Amino acid sequence: MRLDKYLADMGVGTRSEVKKLIGWGRVTVDSKVIRDPGFKVSEESLVFADKKEIKYVKYCYYMLNKPRGCVSATSDKEDKTVMDVLKNAGLKTPVFDELAPVGRLDKDTEGLLLITNDGEMAHFLISPKNHVDKLYYAETEGIMTEEDISLFKKGMEFNDFTAAPADLRILSSNDAGSKVHITIHEGKFHQVKRMVAKCGKTVTYLKRLEFGPLKLDSKLKPGNYRELTIDEVNSLRCLQEK
Repeated sequence: MRLDKYLADMGVGTRSEVKKLIGWGRVTVDSKVIRDPGFKVSEESLVFADKKEIKYVKYCYYMLNKPRGCVSATSDKEDKTVMDVLKNAGLKTPVFDELAPVGRLDKDTEGLLLITNDGEMAHFLISPKNHVDKLYYAETEGIMTEEDISLFKKGMEFNDFTAAPADLRILSSNDAGSKVHITIHEGKFHQVKRMVAKCGKTVTYLKRLEFGPLKLDSKLKPGNYRELTIDEVNSLRCLQEK
């Protein structure tokens, strides 16, 4: 791509500003001063502006521990969004406006949410036909039973969709209710809550722990984020290639 576009895309300045920077001889490509804004560079080129390396980043991947009280959207007229949470947490990237949550978590649900500008990967991960596992921890009002486990395994019929077979594992129970792990392969609106309700119980707390090969970083408090590691990104790409 053109050198001026490369620098502008990476937030060095506007197209006109970076052209001036290049013209003043303050940009090098592979250790050579370049004064031509139209000079062709690639993502592998070693580019410096004012002695600072400018790496080209096409796709960004972030893990957010979504807090309660915000919606999984890029913008909303009434509620705070996960993008507002990221901005408040200090995330700065030239591609911020291109980022979007992959799938959704309900407003009152916490946990792992992937944020990226890689649309192809996002589409793959949320497509029901690809059966990407999503593991949730839930607390219920009402005691979950072996019968409920069987109901989950069979799948459930609702007025607007049919939930595919899912896995329910009871961690513990007391007189008030149960603590469970639930694994689904889809992501329908309020799906976990509706499946639990179909068993005659109510979800009182819900948190997503895993999304495909990704596991929620235990060091991330609600509202905090981090970039995915190279291994985590590669695990997602491997999932696409299967």
